[in-house]
Amino acid sequence: MPSFPADADALALTLAAIAHGAGARILESRAQGFATRTKDDGSPCSDADIAAETFISGALARAFPHVSVISEESADAAAPLGEGQAFFLVDPLDGTRDFVAGGSEFTVNIAAVVAGRPIAGVIHTPADGRFWIGGAAAYATTAPAGGPPPARHNLRPIRTRPASREGLTALASARHGDPETDRFLAALAPRERRSASSALKFCLIAAGEADVYPRFGRTMQWDVAAGDALVSAAGGLVTTPDGVRLTYGNTTGGFANGPFIAWGDPALARDAAPIAAAGRRP
Repeated sequence: MPSFPADADALALTLAAIAHGAGARILESRAQGFATRTKDDGSPCSDADIAAETFISGALARAFPHVSVISEESADAAAPLGEGQAFFLVDPLDGTRDFVAGGSEFTVNIAAVVAGRPIAGVIHTPADGRFWIGGAAAYATTAPAGGPPPARHNLRPIRTRPASREGLTALASARHGDPETDRFLAALAPRERRSASSALKFCLIAAGEADVYPRFGRTMQWDVAAGDALVSAAGGLVTTPDGVRLTYGNTTGGFANGPFIAWGDPALARDAAPIAAAGRRP
């Protein structure tokens, strides 16, 4: 069965280099002008999404020729995954609405998954050249488009922070609110509630700038896996509201996730478990 290198940091850096190339193609699409269509689920897909996915799929096939790639724009045509199979989950352009609107908070997300869990991942914001990289540990760095990709010697270690129930910072989606998330946050009563787009919420948790990110609304596995790899490498965890670690590769529902919560401090996840469970009830 195909597998990945034992050095998770090296694997994550390979994914970062591929994300760097995809980001350059996204910015090229923006500069040259792009067309957008609406998918069956009502979400937008632009030429930049396709260009980034084509680049990532080709680069992964060359670097890991026998490993399956499940990517947002082509997941419907992917071959079934075997139990415990190693594979990649890719969101070539997370935050397409923000990209189309001229914003800067769109990301490229790539994760390597083994036995249902992400072992390495990268989140890249092409607009400003930032990277958040999760392997054996978690790191942040910058590598603007047009220059070299991230290198090991330029990585800055990042960690989640211990949580204080009196001073929690909670993150919520800037575009996708839902009643269950609102109930959870009302019960948790954070001191501060911040909004952010796309996968950047995972980056803020991993970097110790926020404590909790709940999402009870629908997401897809490629939206979350790279963020899970990052938060986990930084010392946190991503769980269901019942406290179970998320797993990936289940094709039921077309790779849809159930509700999840990203926690910076595992102790907070344990202590707030009753609140998380209650958030599922009206």
